[in-house]
Amino acid sequence: MTDAIRLATRGSELALRQAGEVKAELEDRRHDVELVEVETTGDRVDDALIQDLGKTGAFVRSLDRQVLDGDVDAAVHSMKDVPTDVPDDLVVAAVPRRENPADALVTPNGTSLENLPAGSVVGTASLRRGAQVLAHRPDLEVEPIRGNVDTRVEKLLAPALQDEHERRTEAEKKRMSEDARQQGRGDYEASETIEEGVDNLDDGEQADAEQSDEAESENDNRQNAEFDETVEEWFESLSPLEQSALEREVDTEYDAVLLAQVGLERTGLTHHVHDEELPTHTHVPAPGQGALAVTAREDSDVADALRDALDHVRSRVETTAERVVLEEVGGGCIAPVGIYALVQGDVVRTDVQVFSRDGTDQVGETRELDIENYAAEARELAADLRKRGATDLIEEAKRE
Repeated sequence: MTDAIRLATRGSELALRQAGEVKAELEDRRHDVELVEVETTGDRVDDALIQDLGKTGAFVRSLDRQVLDGDVDAAVHSMKDVPTDVPDDLVVAAVPRRENPADALVTPNGTSLENLPAGSVVGTASLRRGAQVLAHRPDLEVEPIRGNVDTRVEKLLAPALQDEHERRTEAEKKRMSEDARQQGRGDYEASETIEEGVDNLDDGEQADAEQSDEAESENDNRQNAEFDETVEEWFESLSPLEQSALEREVDTEYDAVLLAQVGLERTGLTHHVHDEELPTHTHVPAPGQGALAVTAREDSDVADALRDALDHVRSRVETTAERVVLEEVGGGCIAPVGIYALVQGDVVRTDVQVFSRDGTDQVGETRELDIENYAAEARELAADLRKRGATDLIEEAKRE
């Protein structure tokens, strides 16, 4: 191939970083790559939750349409967003090496899931994450939250930052008012000696004045100790994320939010937030979470080039096993389903959790699939789960 590979991507910071990783890897293999930003249905519906968009693939289909129409050569997706019913003539040409598949609990102060107070509000756009948290901590409240990774973190941090800004602003106003009052007192004392002023007070007034001065001095010292910088200096010391959060309007105050760990890592937010990585055996990730999918036309030279340059065999096996189970039980990226496959020697260890929305009902199993026949055995696993009511739970969750 001599022409540059035109690679479609969403325009969010996370999507651009993901596409940038693919671009860099292709360039290491001496391919020229051009990134093309495409707006998707999911991007245009800012106030909707994923499950309310009416179908899976809200962030995928627009990009793949560009591929099928020949406007671009390939598209980069988060594998967990890719529907199992890939259009005819389109293939997942490459699955690069998978990153961390786990979920993360993000809090303003580092509180763990176990230690969140009863009644704490946890934000998530995922039915699966909400159900898993409620299954583990039914005393918590789960509320929907929408937006990119950085937007959700900003919504979490905003209330505490705004409260601190208000306290600092009030303290600064009081300090400025006190400074002005002290200046006025100084002007007064310039015209009347302290002794003369005190002589004009009776004993009770003198004692009250002394106590008032002492109280004001003590209060000023406390404020100065708490806030040793101006509001402007404090604002400048905040990270860009915190500065943006300070100006964000928030309808719901969250005590924690649930995100994909890889999203935090790829956007560099792990340095700015407190996060707890949740164990994958209790909080089974979404099928394909942590992996990327690069789609292309099946009959194109680009598909072969992408496969040769990017495809990671182990990651493809694991995500294929997950997607086979997902397709057979009738789920999708919006369903309360966790599926995580891990190659271990000559088996593919596969964990499956299917929940009701409120986490009270669950169908799950862990099974080791023969790596030589893993796709067929994944279908058998899904069939057993269907018999135990997994598909019924999924359909019920979609109707609610």
